[in-house]
Amino acid sequence: MRDPKVKSRRLIWAAITLTLAALLAWGLMPAPLRVETAKVTVAPLEVSLEEEGRARVRDRFVLSAPISGYLRRVSARVGDAVQPGQTLAQLEPLRAEALDDRRRAEAQARVEAANAGLSAAAESVNAARTDAALARTELDRLQKLLPTQAVTEQQLAAARAASQRADAALRSARFAEDVARHDLQAARTALQYAGDSPSARGVLALKSPAAGAVLRLLRDSEGVIMAGAPVLEVGDPAALEVVVDVLSADAVQLQPGMAATLERWGGEPLAATVRRIEPVGFTRVSALGVDEQRVTVVLDITAPPEQWRRLGDGYRLEARFRLWRGEQVLQAPAAALFRQGPGWAVFTLRDGRAVLTPVTVGHRNGLEAEILTGLKAGDTVIVQPDGRLADGIRVENGQ
Repeated sequence: MRDPKVKSRRLIWAAITLTLAALLAWGLMPAPLRVETAKVTVAPLEVSLEEEGRARVRDRFVLSAPISGYLRRVSARVGDAVQPGQTLAQLEPLRAEALDDRRRAEAQARVEAANAGLSAAAESVNAARTDAALARTELDRLQKLLPTQAVTEQQLAAARAASQRADAALRSARFAEDVARHDLQAARTALQYAGDSPSARGVLALKSPAAGAVLRLLRDSEGVIMAGAPVLEVGDPAALEVVVDVLSADAVQLQPGMAATLERWGGEPLAATVRRIEPVGFTRVSALGVDEQRVTVVLDITAPPEQWRRLGDGYRLEARFRLWRGEQVLQAPAAALFRQGPGWAVFTLRDGRAVLTPVTVGHRNGLEAEILTGLKAGDTVIVQPDGRLADGIRVENGQ
């Protein structure tokens, strides 16, 4: 018979050997990968689009100079209240050009020349009047001699023609005298009003077409202004609208009447609705230097006016458009999703191992995604899976 002590000793050594082997195997096993996890929940889910926009006055009126002239200094200031028909600016006719000494002397000489021309025209009138009187006297004398046959019909016709020519010469001389008189008046006027301001009769008033306030003062100093040059801009600051430039790919998801929320303007969020989506897009360069096709969307503020009374023209804000909303939606973090072929998949945590699970995704926003198939409420999914994860690998919840 074997010694019981020997048998017991062998059993102890066998146990020690197995224990050491188990410890060695456990030590050589890879450690579980630490991961972050999240629960699949059922909760409301909203998909929205956020873009930066600005507020602007709906109806703006630009007052421009209808003709070239001299603008008087504008006394109105930005923010001043205006009424329909109120005069905001005045436009005078262009002032006469000022004369230096040389040109003034020339103008004086033209006055003297015109005065001399008028005197000469007056003497021409006197001479023509004398000739006309002599011609009429000769015609009267010949007409009296015609019954006595002392003159011929031919002599009488010649005298009549001479009288008519003398009368025409008198009328021409009088016309020349009128021209000389007007030339003298024009020369005197050019000399008298050189550099002077025009009279008040020629002043043109620029009036406000509507009630509101002065929004922009484009020209306030007096001086020469050309026709069509803008002077100031008026509008009703209480009638605001919001314009948002969205990507054309996002604009196709919007429609008139869609609800929106205006945020980050300095006050409480404001309710708004889409009024118009402009049919024409435009190109804008992004901050990264990429050409983007954008479309302008116009919104009406539906919140009570007292809530946005401090909002003004040109103020920056952010518009959030509600594209879709569900109340009882099975959802998982969007960071847990990754592409698997043409579809989507997640890693779920089951019994300490990562399990590759294909899913069908519905609506998504930046944080959550609707899960149509593949998961159920309460499942644990791995967030932000990296390339070390594989199906069946041991993982450890890091949260």
